Amino acid sequence: MRERIIDFPKIEDRRGNLSFAEALDQIPFNIARVYWIYDVPGGQVRGSHAFKSQEEVIIALSGSFDVVLDNGTQVRRHTLNRSYKGLYVPSKMWRSLENFSTNSVCLIITSEPFDEDDYIRNYRDFKRYIKQEPLSEGNNTVLLKNRPSKEPFNPANNTVYDCNLIELPVIRNRAGNITPIHNSENIPFDIARVFYIYDIPSGQTRGGHAHKYCHQFLIAVSGSFDVELDDGVNKRIVTLNRPMMGLYLPPGIWAVEKNFSSGAVSLVLTSHIYESEDYIRKYSDFKNYKPDVD
Repeated sequence: MRERIIDFPKIEDRRGNLSFAEALDQIPFNIARVYWIYDVPGGQVRGSHAFKSQEEVIIALSGSFDVVLDNGTQVRRHTLNRSYKGLYVPSKMWRSLENFSTNSVCLIITSEPFDEDDYIRNYRDFKRYIKQEPLSEGNNTVLLKNRPSKEPFNPANNTVYDCNLIELPVIRNRAGNITPIHNSENIPFDIARVFYIYDIPSGQTRGGHAHKYCHQFLIAVSGSFDVELDDGVNKRIVTLNRPMMGLYLPPGIWAVEKNFSSGAVSLVLTSHIYESEDYIRKYSDFKNYKPDVD
């Protein structure tokens, strides 16, 4: 199977643009892990390995970089510099990331959790491996497992104190830092959808709604912004300004994102694919949805 460019939906808005990718739709596999690479010094190269079975989608959330792919007989270079475009990379492909621009952020969505045995880190080993193994067409038939049939409690009972800041791992390297998220390990759900907001003009706000059953995890992968949380009784403001720190947002919470810094990018991971009936878009409806408090 050959690599290909994926055009993600781009929802243009005066408050900033939004692009999204859902498992088994724009992303041609179930999402097992996401990670992002940042703080890459000029001239550094990342990657330089292949995977035996893992598939990837690579996105330039901010800035630009090149992805160099080698299938053992041909070398091809792809420049990623648009947030609404990604590169699908099949397994058994030697790949390197290079020519990072200043303040670039690379998002990688993968089909499998981290497994050192799946890596081929020596190019000669890679050449030997692809001669012995037939190229796989991948397996995209696995059904999504990240949608529970029912919540173990009433999401309407969630409060702002159920929203938690979570410090994520950081794999530090002179060639740039990596922060990974594994399903139901670093965050309390499996990832079905990834979306991100970018090109946000000064003074704009985003959000202004609640979800009935969708869990979310918000990260400022670039820049900073505030999240105003409201459970109908209590309010709380959380500032996100580090790419290794995220905010877990359970359903039943009204949230507004504001005070975006210049160049801010908001990355959001969700437990469910988009469904309009999951949204509560009017605050009066949200107040009616929340239980009465004596």
